Amino acid sequence: MAPRVAVCVTCQGGADLANTLEETVQVTRTECMNVCTRPATVSVREEGKAAYLFGDVTRDLAPDVLTFLDLYASSVGGIVTDARPIGELRFLLIGRLPA
Repeated sequence: MAPRVAVCVTCQGGADLANTLEETVQVTRTECMNVCTRPATVSVREEGKAAYLFGDVTRDLAPDVLTFLDLYASSVGGIVTDARPIGELRFLLIGRLPA
């Protein structure tokens, strides 16, 4: 099963980010994720795994999001233990929710 990615398209820049990510992965476009102070917001989740929420994600960070998706997909329980490969994205984590 592949991780589910949702992007808030109400946020400024959200549609651009979703468009860029959709070139590689399936994206669910969603209205307001209630993180309006941190546009654009991205969530990553998969059944049985921890979920992640990132804010202030720009289209320029799409490669880092894709790297995160690879790490997440191969992780045990959704726990990414080394975030260094995701560059700037690692500093934009709002939270990790338990499975």
